[in-house]
Amino acid sequence: MLLKIAIAILLLYCAMAAALFFAQTSIIFPSRLVPPAGPLPPGAERIELRAPDGVRLEGVLIQPVRPGASNTAILGFAGNASNAAGIAEFLHSLYPEHPVIAFHYRGYAPSGGRPSAAALLEDAPLLLDLARERLRPEKLVVVGISLGSGVAAGLAARRPVDGLILVTPFDSLKAVASEQFPWLPVPLLLRHDLASDDYLRNSSVPVAIVAAERDEVIPPRRTDALRRVVGNLVFSTTIPGTQHNDIAYHPHFKPQMRRALEAVMAGAPPK
Repeated sequence: MLLKIAIAILLLYCAMAAALFFAQTSIIFPSRLVPPAGPLPPGAERIELRAPDGVRLEGVLIQPVRPGASNTAILGFAGNASNAAGIAEFLHSLYPEHPVIAFHYRGYAPSGGRPSAAALLEDAPLLLDLARERLRPEKLVVVGISLGSGVAAGLAARRPVDGLILVTPFDSLKAVASEQFPWLPVPLLLRHDLASDDYLRNSSVPVAIVAAERDEVIPPRRTDALRRVVGNLVFSTTIPGTQHNDIAYHPHFKPQMRRALEAVMAGAPPK
């Protein structure tokens, strides 16, 4: 009887592990649950590029309120449940004097393809190149939110950028998943990792971190672990009383995001 119970528990464990292994892409990249982008905001335009594998990526460009007001551009990477139009409009509301570009991740309509951590990391330099070519900015700052913080950090490890602003970031998806599923061998099962700690450990890029005090999605321990290893942390703040999905609504959020941009720009070397 004990042997039968042990076998049943083992089979149940293996079934749960297998289910999570095969479902991880839809869990990490819930593209089908993201509402389609609505009409473009006033002054915005639709942009697109074709990746080397033929996948079409679509994005949104919003010019500054006053043309020529700033020679610094903002490239945004959204969370896993957002679309480019929403993140572009959101960043425009924070930095109206700067041009803003954001792209729908592959697998997130209207972009084509299938999402994966590796594919997003491969796409990010293409988006950076397009932003530089289209806007010809003197400086370019990358803003990454939640999952997008890992994409932004990975981009900074591959290409020169003038600053990073990471909102509700983590040290690695592997570490976050290991905390959420401590009973699973996550390192063996995880096919999608974004290791921001490795990307930024020896980086000289000025980095700002804006975190939520009561983040229920990214444990604060994971953000603190990233803080400890960032090579050039020029600004760090935690918005009191906020959670992962309501941090942007706190009255301190916009002023702190403005301070974060000032800090990374002050830490960026002149061109």
